[in-house]
Amino acid sequence: MAKSLQEQLMGAGLVDNKKAKAIKQEKRKKNKQVGRSGLAEEDAQKKARLERERLEKAERDRALNEKKKAELREREIQAQIRQLVNVNTLRVDGETGYQFADGAKIQKIYVDDQTVDALAKGRLALVRKGDSYAVVARPVAEKIAERDAAFVVVLNDGSGEKVDEDDPYKDYQIPDDLMW
Repeated sequence: MAKSLQEQLMGAGLVDNKKAKAIKQEKRKKNKQVGRSGLAEEDAQKKARLERERLEKAERDRALNEKKKAELREREIQAQIRQLVNVNTLRVDGETGYQFADGAKIQKIYVDDQTVDALAKGRLALVRKGDSYAVVARPVAEKIAERDAAFVVVLNDGSGEKVDEDDPYKDYQIPDDLMW
């Protein structure tokens, strides 16, 4: 087997034991420093990765908090609308059927003649109340529409009372209770 370079140099008398030990010790120190700097690089990479993960987690948490706040705000609005409807619902039982469009469906509620007239002129409005409908005053319906317009089903603007002067049928008034 071939001898190591250090043993060959000692055999030739170029290096003595003391010098060989010093070289060996220096080599060991150098290897330790390289190992430490390698560890330092790994530590720096690990720290950078941990910092990146921490920032990503903070961003996810922030987004989740915003989503929860939005859901809470939506529930608050729904509660306000329910309270407005429950407190301001007008009791209007009658025998006259009032038909209205709710989305793609035609619905019908029974009210008295004065309510039909007020609904047509826009003084009253129809709003959703759970699975049914409620009649409320126009200002209440406007407050509900500010919060969520989907709850207001019928809110006439009352512009039907104004007659255009160029209208050839202005002398012929159409009754509000006309049912087709």
